[in-house]
Amino acid sequence: MKYTLLIALILFLKIASAQKNNYQALINANADKIELKVIDWRHDFHQNPELGNRETRTSLIIANHLRSLGIEVKTGIAVTGVVGILKGDKPGPVIALRADMDALPVTEKTDVPFASKVKTMYNGQETGVMHACGHDGHVAILMGVAEILAGMKKELKGTIVFIFQPAEEGAPKGEEGGAELMVKQGVLNNPKVDVIFGLHMDAQLETGKIAYHPAGAMASASDLKITVKGKPSHGASPWYSVDPIVVSAQIINSLQTIVSRNVKLTENPAVVTIGAIHGGNRNNIISDQVEMLGTVRTFTDEDESMVFSRIHQIAEKTAEAAGATALVELPYSIHYPVTFNNVALTEAMLPSLQKAAGTENVLLLPAKTGSEDFSFFAQKVPGLYFFIGGLPKGKDPKTSAPHHTAEFLIDDSSFKTGVKAFCNLVFDYMDMNKK
Repeated sequence: MKYTLLIALILFLKIASAQKNNYQALINANADKIELKVIDWRHDFHQNPELGNRETRTSLIIANHLRSLGIEVKTGIAVTGVVGILKGDKPGPVIALRADMDALPVTEKTDVPFASKVKTMYNGQETGVMHACGHDGHVAILMGVAEILAGMKKELKGTIVFIFQPAEEGAPKGEEGGAELMVKQGVLNNPKVDVIFGLHMDAQLETGKIAYHPAGAMASASDLKITVKGKPSHGASPWYSVDPIVVSAQIINSLQTIVSRNVKLTENPAVVTIGAIHGGNRNNIISDQVEMLGTVRTFTDEDESMVFSRIHQIAEKTAEAAGATALVELPYSIHYPVTFNNVALTEAMLPSLQKAAGTENVLLLPAKTGSEDFSFFAQKVPGLYFFIGGLPKGKDPKTSAPHHTAEFLIDDSSFKTGVKAFCNLVFDYMDMNKK
C-alpha cells in the first residue's frame, strides 16, 4: 500500500512538473507570437500621447481590445482608467497586473518615425506631449499579456484584474487621479485582490534584463512650493526693498544642508531639489515675490517627517531674518508613499522573473530615488514592482537619455521580456496559492 502511494506521489509530481514546463513553453511561444503586435501598439501610443486624466483615446483602444478578448471591462475608473477582469476556469487567487497610461509635458526630440508631434497647453504654456517615461510600453505589454492569458483561460486557476491606470505622473492641479483615486474607488475590492504586480521600463538597463529590489524599492515623493514675499523697489535703490530673490537664494543654499547634514546617508538616501524659481520680470525692478517649486524624496516615514520639518524651519526662519515671509506648501499637490516590495513575495516570485529573462539577467539593484504611485496599491495588498531593461545591447547607459527628457527612448526588443515576466508571475503565483 505504501509503495503504491509512493508511486502515485512520484507520478503526480512528474505530471505537475511537466505541466509547469508546458506552461513555460506556451508562454514563450505566445510571447514570440505577439511581440510585433505589442511593438505596433507601443508605436501608436507613443505617436499619440495623452496627459494624466486626459487619456481618452488610449483608454478607448484598451477597452475595445479587452472586450474583443471576452474580458469583462470597466471604464471611467479614476477619470479615464480601464479595468479588465478575466476569470479562469479553475478557482484560485485574484491577481492584479498594473500598467500606467499617461504621458508628460515634454517636446520630443528623437528622430524615430513614430515620434510625437502632439502639442497642448500646460500650466498656461504651450508644450509638446511625449511618452518620456515608457508608459506607452507598459500599456502595450499589458495588452499583450491580456491576449495571451485570455487564450489560456482554461488553464487559469483564479482571476486576473488588468489595471490600466491614468495620471501616474500626477493629476492636474485641483484634480484627483492616479492609483490613489483608483484605490479610493475600490479597484482592489471587487473582486478582492490578493496580490499585485507592476513593472517599469528602464532606459539605463540593458534590454533583456530585469532588475528588482526587496522592501523599499522607490522613494516617497512630495512636491514642494515655497512663496517668498518681500518688498519691491527700483533696482537702483535696493536699500528700500526686502529682496525676495536674495532671500530665495539663501533658502535654496541652506536647503542643501538637510541632505548633507541632517539625513543619515549611510542608512537611507534622501533628496531635496528645487527645480524651478520664478520672480521678477525686468532687470532693474526688484520684485515683491518669488515662487519656488521642488521635490522631496525619502525612504522612511521618520526621514520624511524630519526633512519636512527642516524645510519649514529653514525657509520660514531665513525669510524672517531678512524681514520677508515664506509660505511653505508641502506636499503641494502630490504625495506618493514609498514603493514597498513585500519581502516574502519578492523572494517567492524571483524564480518567475528568472524564467522570463534567464537567471543571469535578473539583477538585484539598489533602491531608486524615483517614485511611483504603484505604492498606493502596495499599501493595501502585497505587491512586487520590478524593472525591465530598455537600453539597446552594447550601448553605454551613461549616454542614454534619462527618463523625463526629450531624447528618451527605449528599444523595441525589450517588451517581450515584460510580457513573459507578467505571464510567469501569474501562473507561478496561482500554482503556489491554489484555493
